[in-house]
Amino acid sequence: VGGAVTATAAWPCQSLTLFTSFQVLDTKDLQVFKVTANGQDAKFAFGEKHSFKGTPLEITLPFDMRRGQEAIIEISFESSPKSSALQWFTPEQTSGKKHPFLFSQCQANHCRAILPCQDTPAVKLTYYAEISVPKELVALMSARRDGEMPDPEDSSRKIYRFSQNFPIECFPVHSVLTGIFTSNRKIGPRTLVWAEKELVDKSAYEFAETEAMLQTAEDLAGPYVWGQYDLLVLPPSFPYGGMENPCLTFVTPTLLVSVTVVIAHEISHSWTGNLVTNKTWEHFWLNEGHTVYLERRIGGRLFGEQFRHFKALGGWRELQNTINTLGDKNPISNLVPNLNEIDPDVAYSSVPYEKGFALLFYLEQLLGGPDVFMGFLKAYIQQFAYKSIVTDDWKAFLYSYFKDKAKESDLGSFSSADLKGISSHQLIELLALLLLEAPLPLSHVKRMQQVYDFNAISNSEIRFRWLRLCIQSKWEEAIPLALKMATEQGRMKFTRPLFRDLYNFDKSRDLAVKTFLEHRACMHPVTSMLVGKDLNQDQ
Repeated sequence: VGGAVTATAAWPCQSLTLFTSFQVLDTKDLQVFKVTANGQDAKFAFGEKHSFKGTPLEITLPFDMRRGQEAIIEISFESSPKSSALQWFTPEQTSGKKHPFLFSQCQANHCRAILPCQDTPAVKLTYYAEISVPKELVALMSARRDGEMPDPEDSSRKIYRFSQNFPIECFPVHSVLTGIFTSNRKIGPRTLVWAEKELVDKSAYEFAETEAMLQTAEDLAGPYVWGQYDLLVLPPSFPYGGMENPCLTFVTPTLLVSVTVVIAHEISHSWTGNLVTNKTWEHFWLNEGHTVYLERRIGGRLFGEQFRHFKALGGWRELQNTINTLGDKNPISNLVPNLNEIDPDVAYSSVPYEKGFALLFYLEQLLGGPDVFMGFLKAYIQQFAYKSIVTDDWKAFLYSYFKDKAKESDLGSFSSADLKGISSHQLIELLALLLLEAPLPLSHVKRMQQVYDFNAISNSEIRFRWLRLCIQSKWEEAIPLALKMATEQGRMKFTRPLFRDLYNFDKSRDLAVKTFLEHRACMHPVTSMLVGKDLNQDQ
């Protein structure tokens, strides 16, 4: 089984520098026959091959371009029969057994295995395409269908035309599908189900809730901009549950057992993933975490809030299983992993999905509940629509949107009466919980001292936790108090964490080491040995 896509791609390019005559595009296992720039022959060569990134196509233009000047580069090429983006089927491998079948799957970096391109989610583009196929087959793409016509060069073939007028990232561009469909079935005002005829009735029945999900998603996240929302049921070997190609979601036939949450997930990608996109694969959680969050909000609307929480529990369990498999020290378990020289396909796991969702679910509860947080998500989508972003962009917008939460002026609402009736055990637990969070702003611990006078409390358990909070919030006035507690008693439960916090605070590091060395002789040998290790003062 195998074949090749033979094509010509025309790319507009613009010079971003004062002068340029050099362009580089991503390719993987492609044959390139000819390159022209504005109709003139251009020289081209392949760079050094990379294990999973493929081979750069280096194009030398026959003229210099000034900054802002545009040129149209045309490339004639052919894909490899072993293209990592394409799966070819013989007729025997399909349900109908009569016609061959082809589909593409380009996430994460496989669009370059179909055509030369800038294969990164940082770049978004609109496109127009014409695909010639044998006339008994149908071609589909992740775009609006612009009609069909006989191929003027071959009467046995037909040309299908497509246009995508909204900028999208590269990996869902070439969602090419050629196969035999006894057309399709309309299941909503903007939805057709495409499938081999053996599956089309069952598919139409199973995906009947699609329009209700689309409307719910629009109510939550804003208008659906892509026009058509078609579903295409692929052969069983499709490697994912679904793929969110704009206008044409790919789904596995394993969904034909009422697993409608996958459809809700792919619908949600129309906003988070296709409209707002991760700029690099390190930030994949921006696509998937938000999409899982939105998918579960849709489920909550359609099937009840308990259903949403039930799915969230299942997701947490899935995340635990993944972390257990990867190992909790594995850098791939980070929400934003370092993927330098790591193939995104190898790094793929439930982490960006479920760890991302867990963060958003936590923030929802912290910042005012589902409706308030959905207001943020809707504004975030509007802010970054048609853009590719990184986590810092998301974080800056989050802080800007919720700038009224825990404002400095809010600190005035606290008073000593807050602790009336609270036992020492409860106070210990309160401070312990605060220590689990990110360090408090310095203004907050200063206000806590002003209102509650924690410095006057002699209870060791309370004092220990309070002083740790102060040092972690970088309050310099707490340094002598923390050193005093660390040296006036020798209980390792108190002494070691206090010394560690003092060592980690740049303003107290040298003093912590100096104080330890002065008191070392008075310490129990075990305490001395362990604190010495903590402070890198091993003897």
